[in-house]
Amino acid sequence: MRKILPLLLVLATPALAGGPPVDDDWPCQQRKTGAISRAAIWAGPEVFSGRWDDDSQVAALARKLASRRTPLEEAGPLIDAFAKEAGADKDKRLTLLFDGTLDLINGERAKVMAAITRYARGQKALAAKVREDADKAADAQESQGYGQDITAPDALEKAHPELKWDKRIFDDRAQALTYVCESPVLLEKRAFALARAIQEKL
Repeated sequence: MRKILPLLLVLATPALAGGPPVDDDWPCQQRKTGAISRAAIWAGPEVFSGRWDDDSQVAALARKLASRRTPLEEAGPLIDAFAKEAGADKDKRLTLLFDGTLDLINGERAKVMAAITRYARGQKALAAKVREDADKAADAQESQGYGQDITAPDALEKAHPELKWDKRIFDDRAQALTYVCESPVLLEKRAFALARAIQEKL
């Protein structure tokens, strides 16, 4: 008996269309990578002694710069004002500012990526449930001796409206995932842009 609903039961979301992921629980087309490397985006001085959060002004500005609520076009003037007031330790404080900004962005990025993984696992569970429910519905209709092809997606959805609803939920979540998958990339771009803006003031 033909039980599979090709349209309804596709496990891959649109974000998977670019090819198989390295991690089975990573659903995004963009490759899953570790934390943003300091060396990859920073050409300024090496790490100075002390921590960025030991300097209250550095810490406050790092949090403001790292927050996605702060438009990037506002970052330049904020960094410029800080550099002018940084005094003799300008290079050290700007480097600590970068360190803090990168730490905070990496922390946010790690949370986003963990949430994406949990979301993808939920999608897999939902897809498995829809498949199981569709198979049960097809079996039940076949046992009643329907003459039509009751395993066709449109016929099953008409006979079992809950399957259509589950498919809609699955598709809506898949569509949302394509946007969520952009978040780690946007954070990487933000870290790079801020690193460049800070370096220009050294």
